[in-house]
Amino acid sequence: MTKPPPPGAGGAGGDVLPDRPVISTPARLHGAGFREAERQRLARQPGLGLAGLLCVVPVAALFAFGGGGAADSVSLFGPLITFALPAVAMVAFWWEDWPGSRLRPGWSGLTDTVFIAAAAILLAMAGQAFIGHLDFDGIFDPTPGPGHAALFPAALPLAGGAFVAMLQLTLVCEGRPLRRLPRIWAGLAALVVSWGAAITLYAVAVDFRAPPGSGLSSESGPVPGQELGAVLVLIGAWQVWLFVVWKGWPFAESRKSWLRIVPANLVVIGGGLLTYVLVHGPGDVSPDAVNAAAGCFVAAGLTVGMLFEGVFSPHLGPARERVATLAASLILGAALYAALTAYADTLDWTKPTSQDWVGHTALNAIGLSIILHVAVGRRWPFGEN
Repeated sequence: MTKPPPPGAGGAGGDVLPDRPVISTPARLHGAGFREAERQRLARQPGLGLAGLLCVVPVAALFAFGGGGAADSVSLFGPLITFALPAVAMVAFWWEDWPGSRLRPGWSGLTDTVFIAAAAILLAMAGQAFIGHLDFDGIFDPTPGPGHAALFPAALPLAGGAFVAMLQLTLVCEGRPLRRLPRIWAGLAALVVSWGAAITLYAVAVDFRAPPGSGLSSESGPVPGQELGAVLVLIGAWQVWLFVVWKGWPFAESRKSWLRIVPANLVVIGGGLLTYVLVHGPGDVSPDAVNAAAGCFVAAGLTVGMLFEGVFSPHLGPARERVATLAASLILGAALYAALTAYADTLDWTKPTSQDWVGHTALNAIGLSIILHVAVGRRWPFGEN
């Protein structure tokens, strides 16, 4: 993903962010040095993306199976990774890889990853306390048994809401007005705002009947948690399509911020809601299948737009490149869904379901692995840090 060089001597808290996110800033607005560095880096594709698979695939496999098998990995890693994602966005987009940016390549990404893992645990604890009570078995045991406040699946709408809100604020709203703050404080403020939005959405919208003796709190909102989760993933799919695969086009072309931000918010949120209405209503697709299919598109979009960023640039003009990247994302997403579903159907499932595992593998295992490699680790050891 397009990122600026690490600022100064590793990112003091007073460093100020650029006026717009680098990923959605048109090339003409970047300096000549930045454009030349981008040209040289993108010329290394597709080799750079293929090399990155050596880092992405093992980490994705760990998240998909390393929790004691496929089913236990969903229950254990699914909530923890979802809680981690807002912190990932904060480190990658707001802090520009600080605190790891103070260190040499290799140690930089590792330091940020350790920080993100710690943040994930703290955020999971906070989320668990909000939906019930603090219970470490419910966080770290994939099958905690009766009497324990299990995070899966109750906490997923809260955690997913925080991440979608974080991306909406960071990419779609361009971080405004928080980008005017020193970047460390801006990132922390963005995290707080995103969590506030997620807590409000959960309290107002979620319908959840807590199992007796679970220690979780029931909610009486209008939308079942699974359906809200599917809507959030679809909004995330629109975010990835327009702001990762298409780099903010067509909204980013306007020089007036309100002409970029207002239409973008309407399209992304409205597109996610309309897509769910169409596929769940006339299409009669279950929420867990919607979540899985949309998750596969997100994973494919991150693969095309981040891991293999710019692979079509040397061969196609801007308009044809957008068509090619979207087509590649759709084809890869469909292939990923078919392959993961075919494998999942060979296993025995009770709770979670096979579609839960497909969604977890695409969104959490593959998606997080790509973001960590490209946006946090800066493609180490294959790219410049």
